[in-house]
Amino acid sequence: MAANDSDARSASLEKTGVELMVEEASMKPDVAYGGEDELPPPPDLSEAQIKALYRKIDLRLMPILTLMYLCSFLDRGNIGNAKLQGLLTQLNLDGNKYNIALTMYFIPYCLFECPANLVLKKFRPSRWLPGITLLWGLIMTLMGLVKNYPQLVGTRICLGVAEAGLFPGVVYYLTLWYPRHMIQYRVGLFFGGATLAGAFSGLLAFGISFMSGTAGMLGWSWIFIIEGLATIVVGVIAFFVLVDFPHTATFLTPEERAYVVHRKKYDNSTVGEEEHFEIRHIWEALLDWQVWLHILIYMSIITPLYGISLFLPSIINGFGYTTAISQLLTVPPYVFATATLLVWAIWSDRIKKRYPFVLAGLTYILVGFAINISDVPAGAKYFGTFLVVAGAYAGFPGVVAWLGNNLAGHYKRGVGMALHIGIGNFAGAIASNIYHSKDAPRYITGHAIELMFVGIGFITVPIVVLLYKRINAHRDALVREADEKGIRYTPEELRRLGDRAPDFRYTL
Repeated sequence: MAANDSDARSASLEKTGVELMVEEASMKPDVAYGGEDELPPPPDLSEAQIKALYRKIDLRLMPILTLMYLCSFLDRGNIGNAKLQGLLTQLNLDGNKYNIALTMYFIPYCLFECPANLVLKKFRPSRWLPGITLLWGLIMTLMGLVKNYPQLVGTRICLGVAEAGLFPGVVYYLTLWYPRHMIQYRVGLFFGGATLAGAFSGLLAFGISFMSGTAGMLGWSWIFIIEGLATIVVGVIAFFVLVDFPHTATFLTPEERAYVVHRKKYDNSTVGEEEHFEIRHIWEALLDWQVWLHILIYMSIITPLYGISLFLPSIINGFGYTTAISQLLTVPPYVFATATLLVWAIWSDRIKKRYPFVLAGLTYILVGFAINISDVPAGAKYFGTFLVVAGAYAGFPGVVAWLGNNLAGHYKRGVGMALHIGIGNFAGAIASNIYHSKDAPRYITGHAIELMFVGIGFITVPIVVLLYKRINAHRDALVREADEKGIRYTPEELRRLGDRAPDFRYTL
């Protein structure tokens, strides 16, 4: 096709929005994708064989990724348990010092997420992800040895830098392996590590509290040291277990690798996705309306999630229970949340929709915080914490999977998801500063601000759904028009358009 003709057709699409269909011939592989030029032709697999193949991939990837993220969330959130084990008194964290220490984690964590995703493919997932796990495990261990407030803040900053690459990196990594309507279940399994971390954190803190005084250190020091050493062990194991990309995965046969690569190539587009990096991918992600609306949805869920994960021990302690009992009572809400998360994730992938479960999560959070902000008995408030924890943790994988489903092109998706998670996680800095000891036991200010973010979600989610439906319906109508006119686009042009291509449909 002549360059002028290509430019004219591109201009035509931009000016008229006419949807163009792809000829059957253009659907044949014409460029190497994900190493497919090194692989045999993809086999025809039965439904049972496909399930067996992805079960094989799950067994190799998901346990170690889940364990790594369990450690990540345990290490960032265990300061809430350490607070009840002498951290405040020994380090003289009076006034807002504790809240500032929490905040200083999130600033570098958010700033370094996007750069980390850009280097993931360059440095290889099997080295990059275990490497940063080892690094933050070491930092966590050293945090147990700090002697004053500045040292605590310094280690929290370093922890934020080291952990920044894990969550966006793993979510992006999973999108390279799984079709988009299989992804929420896997994100749910992976994020289930964070939910279980909440349960383990309370149990570990309860057990470690009996070590208080050992080697002259209080319980909070041992919480940091023991959990940091556990992370280091997980990081070492990950070096031997984690693999890079489908086309280099030696645990799969060449035919299995070919099937995974081929399935992923035609998942988002009839002609595959762009794999090479260009500066325009950054600009396309920055200027994409859906990234910014999804950031608001992300913050509507993640602010309550961080608020409840960092302050649940203190909130329950305010119900009148002892420190030890408060640590134990943090466990059941997370167990309930884990079960809810897995049910919703499987259900969401089965019906191929994300927004109903995001709205369900927001509803749970709304009811839970409404109960806790009210003047009701402690038993009712404890029930409310179940709803908040379940709504936040079970709703979150849908938020992440939703945007990942609707961005096409390896690097645009990587940048867009890093922006989504990186900017959205500034909500963690907000959540760190809305619960103050002087507001105990009802924490009216903190709960009210959380409810405000939930309100933002209830406004933004329907707007995004309506926009997606409108664009999808518009494209369906234009496809029929393009069929009648016989207008065609080349595979190169469609790959360049990515999620703006005529054959792309947004997931609701």
